[in-house]
Amino acid sequence: MAVTESAPETAPAMPEAAGARATQEDVGARAAHEGILRRQAARESAARTYARALPIVPVRARGLTIEGADGNRYLDCLSGAGTLALGHNHPVVLEAIRKVLDSGAPLQVLDLATPVKDAFTTELFRTLPPGLADHARVQFCGPAGTDAVEAALKLVRAATGRSGILAFAGAYHGMTAGALAASGGASDVRVARLPYPQDYRCPFGVGGEPGAELAARWTESILDDTKSGVPSPAGMILEPVQGEGGVIPARDDWMRRMREITSARSIPLIADEVQTGVGRTGVFWAVEHSGITPDVMVLSKAIGGSLPLAVVVYREDLDVWEPGAHAGTFRGNQLAMAAGAATLAYVRENGLAERAAALGSRMIAQLQSLADDFGCVGDVRGRGLMIGVELVDPEKPPSSPGGPHPAAPELAVAVQRECLRRGLIVELGGRNSSVVRLLPPLTISDEQASAVLNRLADAVAEVAKTHTGPAAESTRRTATGRAQEVGHAQGTEHTRRAERSG
Repeated sequence: MAVTESAPETAPAMPEAAGARATQEDVGARAAHEGILRRQAARESAARTYARALPIVPVRARGLTIEGADGNRYLDCLSGAGTLALGHNHPVVLEAIRKVLDSGAPLQVLDLATPVKDAFTTELFRTLPPGLADHARVQFCGPAGTDAVEAALKLVRAATGRSGILAFAGAYHGMTAGALAASGGASDVRVARLPYPQDYRCPFGVGGEPGAELAARWTESILDDTKSGVPSPAGMILEPVQGEGGVIPARDDWMRRMREITSARSIPLIADEVQTGVGRTGVFWAVEHSGITPDVMVLSKAIGGSLPLAVVVYREDLDVWEPGAHAGTFRGNQLAMAAGAATLAYVRENGLAERAAALGSRMIAQLQSLADDFGCVGDVRGRGLMIGVELVDPEKPPSSPGGPHPAAPELAVAVQRECLRRGLIVELGGRNSSVVRLLPPLTISDEQASAVLNRLADAVAEVAKTHTGPAAESTRRTATGRAQEVGHAQGTEHTRRAERSG
């Protein structure tokens, strides 16, 4: 049964689910909702994705909350796949957009200089790691992150005169040809694939620091072995946290090793911060966790303040392009630059990265406690407000003694569906789409975080009860108490913080 909501952090049930008689207006809203979904299915491409798992029709949104055409409200922990750093329709973003619209300024200007672009670039450079900001150039690309990835690969190939690219298993860099080739799901491999260290499903079976060290040694061996079949590459591209790969944070020591390895061999290091940037992981840019300075940063999603914008920032000595060597009609989106500048400034001035670090740590800790009660929760991981819960099949044996149980994508789908019934929107990711992902806006309140955790815990409990075997009965007895405990812990922490600040 859906959970009723009267404030932005809760969600109402359908009148029928609440036991009330539906009004004519309710019936009409439901009919309009179903009609729109039916026409979408008939008209749109079979490639559509989110619409299949999330059969909702958003008509209004503010902050964390979306209201559907059927009158239901949802807590949105998808946030436009991480695009909405400040949530839906934040006042500073709307004001920035209105200011441009009311000024009579042109909305598209190709790559001409404008006051709006100048303000965006100035704010962007103010946030960059100092080692890059002091000697950087910026390339405005097409509107999507994949366009910026393509530009970055093209840039390092032009600068080095080499063609090969180093990328990592599990990576996701976009949906265009070059970006797909560097992603973990590539079928026509033109990129050297390296192991990305992780603790839960370590490719070497050891995890932790030893696993990261083995991954680094493998990389060195590939590059230094004259018979490895991998010539000196044009660049290495990596994500500081693999998002679509299953919310896998890179160890800081491994990140530093990658920087050392690439620097020693004059290989440009490209950091894909499309999803991790703008405070998402608890620092403004995720590379700051390890203290490294990449040669190239690929930026999109949150930098446009909810509107399409993508850029590449890189060391000035790599700027070898001839005029017109890389272009794009929509690289002059003034509304996106205005919204982006407002978002960057708001995150920076209000310490939202630090807020994401503190709240994210508490949320991850509370979610980790669920694994004690639910055998289908294999692992909880993340950084800041980029959180993943991996679902496994506890009734199937691990592939190796002491190893993790097999991934359970069917359970993840069930959890996502139960979350939606409770008014919570979550995304799935990971190698087998078995990871439930949380990407709430950085503006999420403690009370809203409690509501998110309560609903997720309740959804997991329901799935554990209905989709697993003999162990489900004991799980069922603890489910309600655990869900309440998760939410209570968040509320208690909020009270303590309020008392300290009072």
